[in-house]
Amino acid sequence: MLRIAKEKLNALYAKISETMGLFIPVKKAGEVNYAVWSEGKEVSLETLKTVKSPKNMFFPQTENMMKFKTEGKEIEVEDLRVDYKEVKEFVLFGVKACDFKAMEVLDKVFLADPVDTYYKSRREATTVVTLACSRPEESCFCSAFGIDATAPQGDVTVWLDENNLYWQANTEQGEKLTEKVSDLFENGGEEDVKAQQAKTKEILAKLPFATLDLSRFKPENLNELFNAPEWESMSEACLGCGTCTFVCPTCQCFDIRDFKTNDGILRYRCWDSCMYSDFTLMAHGNSRTTQMQRFRQRFMHKLVYYPSQNDGLYSCVGCGRCVNKCPQRLNIVKVINTLGGKKND
Repeated sequence: MLRIAKEKLNALYAKISETMGLFIPVKKAGEVNYAVWSEGKEVSLETLKTVKSPKNMFFPQTENMMKFKTEGKEIEVEDLRVDYKEVKEFVLFGVKACDFKAMEVLDKVFLADPVDTYYKSRREATTVVTLACSRPEESCFCSAFGIDATAPQGDVTVWLDENNLYWQANTEQGEKLTEKVSDLFENGGEEDVKAQQAKTKEILAKLPFATLDLSRFKPENLNELFNAPEWESMSEACLGCGTCTFVCPTCQCFDIRDFKTNDGILRYRCWDSCMYSDFTLMAHGNSRTTQMQRFRQRFMHKLVYYPSQNDGLYSCVGCGRCVNKCPQRLNIVKVINTLGGKKND
């Protein structure tokens, strides 16, 4: 294990940026999100949850796909995809354990046949540096999904305390990055990391949602859960605002639209939400016509449909963003507690 004093972190960022792009949590206008690092930006590794999850680096909120130009009956198509070998390599620094686990969920969607080359190009160009949690919040429940917030995976794992950042390479890609910055580090830190992990685990065990019971959310209970009468009462106050889907690190729904420009048609895709009344709207109408049905679809997908098709992997990682952001407190914890049999929320 290696360590570097906190006052030298800017030197570390600068060293990485010499040969690679560096995306890191940056504070701007009072909010913290991932942005390209440059000298003078206010880095905030201490922020537990960025507003947008790092999925935005691989699956942007909006991205151009292709252009069409027409002349008479002739149509010219300009493919805007970039082969992944041509994408500049970059480091995604400070990813929490929950957000890294969310990448596994997204990979199973976008890297399965047919492969999404837009997503693939960015994913394969990335070295992920995860950051262990030391101050989890009451809204966190990643441990319910078997995630260890004190030892996240990734190409490199780092731990941060009041004085130092500790660095451990986990993969060949992580070793390559370590070689580039090794002259800034010194050896040591194992005992400090172990002490931090022990303290954090004590906090995690005492969090309000530490004992969430997921045992009922199994494929064999699909019909029973789908027809549960509780969906009506749970969804009554839902505004259909989509906030939960836009802050979620695992949501992957998108819409594809065409926009007329001065020199042709631009096709782009943008995030969409299953909570919207026009989601999957077709000429004949919509298969889910009530907010209750849309509400049920979101949580059944996260807790039953997705895991039944992906070896038990839930499409929720317990980051707690929806707990913090839902204006009506209609989050996945309430669904789990209501349908799982527990009433504490």
